[in-house]
Amino acid sequence: MQKRRVKYLKILALSGQVPMYCRQSTPPSDPQTYELPFDGKLSEENRWVIMAELIPWSKFEEEYAKNFSPKKGAKAKPFRMALGALIIKERLGVSDEETVEQIRENPYLQYFIGLTAYQEEAPFEASTMVWFLFHYLLVKEIKREKEQKKS
Repeated sequence: MQKRRVKYLKILALSGQVPMYCRQSTPPSDPQTYELPFDGKLSEENRWVIMAELIPWSKFEEEYAKNFSPKKGAKAKPFRMALGALIIKERLGVSDEETVEQIRENPYLQYFIGLTAYQEEAPFEASTMVWFLFHYLLVKEIKREKEQKKS
C-alpha cells in the first residue's frame, strides 16, 4: 500500500500537479507579539507555544521548498502551516474537519501553525489536509531516496 501511494505521489509531482511554493521570509513570531482580538497575550507556558519553539521550522522549510516550482501552479500553504496542522491532527486524534475547526477556534493552535494574529475564519479548508499529507510524504520519500543514493 505504501509503495503504491509513493508511486502515485511521484506521478503527480512529475506531471506538474504539485503546486508552486514561495518560501516564508518572515521569521516565526514571538508569542508576546501575537495579536489577539482582545487585550491579552499568549502564555509562553502553553504546550503549543513550547512545542512551536522546539521545532526548527526554518530548517524544515528550506528542505520543503526545494520540492516545489517557484513559478508554476497555485501557491502552496507555508510549511509551518502544513506540518503544524498534521501535528495538531495527530496529537488531538481528530478528523481533518475537526482539525480545521480546532485551529479556527484556538489562538494557540493558530500561533502554532505560524499565523501572527488571531483570525475568525479558518486558514484553509479541511480538504487541504490531504495535500499537506501528500507533500509531507513526497518530501519524506525524496529525502529517503537521496540518502539511499549516497549509501
